[in-house]
Amino acid sequence: MKQFIFVLLINAMLSTLLMAQEKSPKLTLLIGTYTNAGNSEGMYYYQFNADGSGSEISRQKAEEPSFLILSTNQQFVYSVNELGNGKGAVSAYAFNKNTGQFTLLNSVLSAGDHPCHISTDRKNRFVFVSNYSGGNLSAIAINADGSLSNTIQTIQHTGSSINKARQEKAHVHSAVLSPNEKFLLVQDLGTDLISVYAVNLNHQTKPISEKPIAVFQCNPGDGPRHISFHPTKPIVYAVQELTGSVTVLSFNNGKLQKLQHVPMFDKASDKKSGAADIHLSPDGQFLYASNRADYNDLAIYKVASNGLIKWVGSQPTLGLAPRNFTIDPTGNFLLAANQNSNEVVVFKRNATTGLLTDTGHRMAVGRPVCLQFVR
Repeated sequence: MKQFIFVLLINAMLSTLLMAQEKSPKLTLLIGTYTNAGNSEGMYYYQFNADGSGSEISRQKAEEPSFLILSTNQQFVYSVNELGNGKGAVSAYAFNKNTGQFTLLNSVLSAGDHPCHISTDRKNRFVFVSNYSGGNLSAIAINADGSLSNTIQTIQHTGSSINKARQEKAHVHSAVLSPNEKFLLVQDLGTDLISVYAVNLNHQTKPISEKPIAVFQCNPGDGPRHISFHPTKPIVYAVQELTGSVTVLSFNNGKLQKLQHVPMFDKASDKKSGAADIHLSPDGQFLYASNRADYNDLAIYKVASNGLIKWVGSQPTLGLAPRNFTIDPTGNFLLAANQNSNEVVVFKRNATTGLLTDTGHRMAVGRPVCLQFVR
């Protein structure tokens, strides 16, 4: 009888474990890289497991596919090709997330030098490309088959700011649609400006207003780079690359207003900042921002009920130059792409405190730059 009960208990435990595994989301991960040095071949596709470990599924050879975006229907991948000397390009791939197969559809010029960021709308009508050295942004129409058309709208920025080494001219670093997709927020590191453009995604040739409807002036020398929208509040968080800080902004009908400006460290020092990426946890309770240069860490902020933030700590990324990072859809893990130490480091995230602990798991990838989860 005791043996029978024991068998029943074992079977029940196994059934519970199997059910838990079935309910756990099966996640995969796209990784964009630099290929001009080191051992990277292009884009990588990884299995991401419930324990935080990962294993390579496939890879696609490509030249400098530093930043990429997945279409909403997960059937296409769009990547910039961050080439210099005016040869920046954007490539479209058909993508099978089950097999990991990439099929190049076509590539078009990005209409600017060194494209460093790409985004798209929910219906995948356009990709919006930020050309860093060119100081401009491009809207490229997407064809019905997922390929990129030759219909390109380009908007040129001009100007400079006080950091003569980095802000000698306009440097557009990212362009992100607002949640309602009526506005495009463009971060210009070179001019210290965040420009808000009106957007009409039904216009096939010129979806972006020729001039911004509003412009927010950051502190001189800040260098706005990337932004993140709060999941439920009309608030934008902007990471400032050159000063290593985060600006909290209200966002109402296209207008930005400063609410707060918070450093990415506890105490000021002579260390050089190279702030890069910024993301909120899925529940909007914590904000994270990466810092390269002399820091190589992640700043962690608690988000209050009114959207304001308080610095609660920093987590070393255990590598060099964390250019990009991402939080998995469950909110359990944060993955940091350490570009100059050639690996992705996986951290366990405490949902209550926001703090991070090293899982010990690594993904060895040459010069990883961009991480995008696939559900």
